[in-house]
Amino acid sequence: MASLLDEAGKLGWILLRALLRFAFMFLNNCVAIPSYCLFLILLQPLRIMDSRTFWYIEGVMFKWLLAMVSSWGWIAGYTVTEWGDDVRPISEEEAMVIVNHQSTGDVCTLMMCLQDKGTVVRKMMWLMDHVFKYTNFGLVSLIHGDFFIRQGKSHRDKQLVYLKEHLDQFYYSRERKWIVLFPEGGFLRKRRETSQAFGKKNDLPHLSHVTLPRLGATQVILKTLGLQQENGTLGAGDATTAAGQTAGSKFRGLQWVVDVTIGYPKARPMDIQTWIFGYRPPTITHVHYRTYPIKDVPVETEALTDWLYQRFVEKEELLAHFYETGAFPPLKGQAEAVSRPMTLDPVWLCAIQTWAFASGYMWYSLLQHAYCWFF
Repeated sequence: MASLLDEAGKLGWILLRALLRFAFMFLNNCVAIPSYCLFLILLQPLRIMDSRTFWYIEGVMFKWLLAMVSSWGWIAGYTVTEWGDDVRPISEEEAMVIVNHQSTGDVCTLMMCLQDKGTVVRKMMWLMDHVFKYTNFGLVSLIHGDFFIRQGKSHRDKQLVYLKEHLDQFYYSRERKWIVLFPEGGFLRKRRETSQAFGKKNDLPHLSHVTLPRLGATQVILKTLGLQQENGTLGAGDATTAAGQTAGSKFRGLQWVVDVTIGYPKARPMDIQTWIFGYRPPTITHVHYRTYPIKDVPVETEALTDWLYQRFVEKEELLAHFYETGAFPPLKGQAEAVSRPMTLDPVWLCAIQTWAFASGYMWYSLLQHAYCWFF
């Protein structure tokens, strides 16, 4: 009887905490997202006069919003440990980031682990499923210039055309640096069976922890944002103008491909519901990085397909090792793998939350006075 009461008490506390967390995050969204939108409406004259400063300010607020999402997991004990290459030295250079996709929590994990990578968060562009457009954060991503892609054969060709147009119009004009995509085109649990059947039919590797990637968006990004040499390969360099750029601005094109592999303990992915309600015990998500100079990445269809498949075969091996040992293997040339706990400054997170609620109160007061003035 005593143990039953004890279990009931624990369950009651979990439910109460989940309810309190949901209430806080609901209020957090209600004050932060409208404040972000209203500040940008107020700054529209600046956008006309000095678009570079406008998008700088927008990027800073965008990073703060992503930090608030990170704080939801942080206060529940959901943290990140990083492995592999250190990407901070290349955080100011242009890069394409390819990530394995297991659940909605992957996006939250990236929001957290990229917070300490210089200006990456405020200068990044996301490619995500169009369903995210209709979430609470969809309007923010739409304003920021992220691209929402529709899945399925019937949409594929048109979506790639739209993606190229989007990159030409927004990537350089808003001074973006990193572009993040999930080449698998869907969650692991939804695509694994189809991917394995396709692999078996075409004599491709059998994958269990990832799925075979799709080429389309990756190739469009490389061809649009990479500087092609005379021989058709990609390379680093400087150029002065491109579609959608500010006149006279300089860009170097993509310099790196950052291969990110996310691993969850016991192969149990973290989803957005867990981040919101916090019902799972404190959990460490493990993120592995590999960096490739853009000159080593082919752009032609057959060679790029092989290269991309090889990256996901490596991800399969990395995750198999992680699920077996609890750690990622060392990089080539290392005697043992070295992990780096990723930390967030709690004072900074508190300051951002204070700004969000203060801004929400300010806009509420202003709009209330405006309503009373006119009506």
